[in-house]
Amino acid sequence: MVEKGVLHSAARPRLLCRGDGDGRKGGTSLGRELGLRRVARFSLAHKKLLRKSIPVARRVLGENHDLTLRIRGCYAEALYKDGGAALNDLREAVTTLEDTTRIARRVFGGAHPLTEEIEKALQEAGAALRETPSA
Repeated sequence: MVEKGVLHSAARPRLLCRGDGDGRKGGTSLGRELGLRRVARFSLAHKKLLRKSIPVARRVLGENHDLTLRIRGCYAEALYKDGGAALNDLREAVTTLEDTTRIARRVFGGAHPLTEEIEKALQEAGAALRETPSA
């Protein structure tokens, strides 16, 4: 039996990553799945929620589950798309996306839409990191 708090924690990011919460995907972008496509700046609350949700998703769903990979991708995207992202945040985003890409390729293959989205996010995060002056 799943504890009430664990189920609640696992369900919240799913609704958040699905966008409008009506069950439709609405698009393939991880940003659209976050439901923040009109928000230029990711809030600290979203980052905290996603950061807390990753270990819960790993424990409840497993490391290789597509929802776990999506949550990790959403978290990384929240880090690198933040206009005021620190250098450490950009590095964490790239590292997270590299690991997530490796898992997605192994589990789903390179042609899977989720793998392609994560790889695209990795390219964008890498470009953001390269454009940031090393302080």
